[in-house]
Amino acid sequence: MEARDPELKKELDATLHARRELGEEYESALVESFLDKVEQRLDGTVDRRVRRQLAEQQMVVARGARPPQQSVDPNFGERFGFGIITMILAVPLSAIGVVNADLPGLTVTWIGIVGVNFVHASRGFSLSRRREEKQKASDWEE
Repeated sequence: MEARDPELKKELDATLHARRELGEEYESALVESFLDKVEQRLDGTVDRRVRRQLAEQQMVVARGARPPQQSVDPNFGERFGFGIITMILAVPLSAIGVVNADLPGLTVTWIGIVGVNFVHASRGFSLSRRREEKQKASDWEE
């Protein structure tokens, strides 16, 4: 539905004209009738948009391309959770490092935390890269 729909404008003009002729006692019925027409127009517009988007998605799938939802990394939640847990554990580990060896203890603690996160993230990226390569190889075999 366009912002300036001539048919809907005619309906509004007719509703306002009818309200002037019939009086205020019919105002709620006239407004309700007009809103029903607006709702029908909106429903029709939404239905057309949904059908068009579904058709576009079906065309993407039919062409063999990946739908946009599949481009999300499936291991993101695992990596994010691991990072959160290591940040939570960083507080007591930092305190232990500072109590036992001051600044060098804190430095060693944070080097360990960063190292563990780096290894975990690189493992996740290499696994997803292998999965993508396997998928590409299977696409050629079809």
